Amino acid sequence: MKLISWNVNGLRACLGKGFLDFAASADADVICLQETKMQPEQADFDLPGYHRFWNSADKKGYSGTAIFTRREPLQVRYDFGEDLHRHEGRLITAEYPAFFLVCCYTPNAQDELKRIDYRMQWEDDLREYLLTLDREKPVIYCGDLNVAHEEIDLKNPGPNRGRAGFSDQERAKMTTLLQSGFCDTFRTLYPDTVKYSWWSYRFRAREKNAGWRIDYFLVSARLMDQVADAQILNDVYGSDHCPVALVLKD
Repeated sequence: MKLISWNVNGLRACLGKGFLDFAASADADVICLQETKMQPEQADFDLPGYHRFWNSADKKGYSGTAIFTRREPLQVRYDFGEDLHRHEGRLITAEYPAFFLVCCYTPNAQDELKRIDYRMQWEDDLREYLLTLDREKPVIYCGDLNVAHEEIDLKNPGPNRGRAGFSDQERAKMTTLLQSGFCDTFRTLYPDTVKYSWWSYRFRAREKNAGWRIDYFLVSARLMDQVADAQILNDVYGSDHCPVALVLKD
């Protein structure tokens, strides 16, 4: 089974940059998207064979997630927890017979960490949600998690220390989640590999490969032995992020 996760930074724009060609060539069972920036009624494109599930933000043109899946889920849930987490379209949970799949677009802490308090509450509440799911069946948690966990996960850790996405607080929350029973699939399989999934549009960052690894597939630890591969598809363009992939053994 092959799963893809991609922050498309506006699906309508990405459709004009080869999204459907990528979807056809990737031949994934499930495609999870973040930052769709659209409402379902704006989605006029042909993707045969996939069930589509959308979670759009109240604010038009902002945030949003989607799951396109060939295998129809047992059920789909949108958002989680308290009302404050239910207005930006940041989470979709699809239940399959063997696992829960959670597609997430984590809130950015923003410049000068203006939103760090909310980000910390999000992290705590979401971890509890994931652990609640995990008590029922294993969890695959994917998306733009807006944190580079370790220094290996970004090109310039020194100058970025304390900034959004590489603050001590955000990194500690990722550590706590992993210590709670989850595995970072890419880093588990490739402990020393330097690969990035996001590059700023400024300063020719992608051309220079001055990037960050902030897009992930995490899995419940007991699911790790079913992981055949975890990939960062950094030769795919169309967004400031590239897709990441998870391959499960049949």
